[in-house]
Amino acid sequence: MSEQFTPNNPLPQEAPVPREMAKFSPEVEAEIERHLAKYPKERSRSAILPLMFIVQRERGWLDPEGVAYLADRLRLRITDIWEVATFYSMIATKPVGKYHVQICRTLSCKIMGADTITEHCSKRLGIKPGETTGDGKFSLSEVECLGSCGTAPMLQLNFDYHENLTPQKVDELLDQCSRDEYEFKVKLQ
Repeated sequence: MSEQFTPNNPLPQEAPVPREMAKFSPEVEAEIERHLAKYPKERSRSAILPLMFIVQRERGWLDPEGVAYLADRLRLRITDIWEVATFYSMIATKPVGKYHVQICRTLSCKIMGADTITEHCSKRLGIKPGETTGDGKFSLSEVECLGSCGTAPMLQLNFDYHENLTPQKVDELLDQCSRDEYEFKVKLQ
């Protein structure tokens, strides 16, 4: 029987709270402890982002049970965790595919053809931004500035940048992913 989650710092108003918290292996708990050791106890809020990446890596996304775990572990409110999670596009707050194609939609990329790249990806994958393919392999998102304005248009595949895009470059990338031959350059530890 699993332990029911009770918030350590309940909100004054009603808020949906998951019935259970996420659980992790002793190895993951040790990794979390190593991150927490970097910050003074009274500054545990500073560990939110690194711990979110761990939860996301282990669970595939930052799910409500993972949020409950973080709130409890950091002695924060659930809304404190969601505030951070919903601010950053690299934190998935809903399930995403194995290959998360995130296309920058801000000014430099838009001027340089991001709309064409988004439309091409959408047609190629058969999904619209915000959707995941039926097999769960690809998700497509439009995101705010990824800081690669000089090499626009660009996209981020999970955490790898791909710049100076053309439909042909996108096809090569998606073909590699379709065959599961893509090797990620950035792997979050």
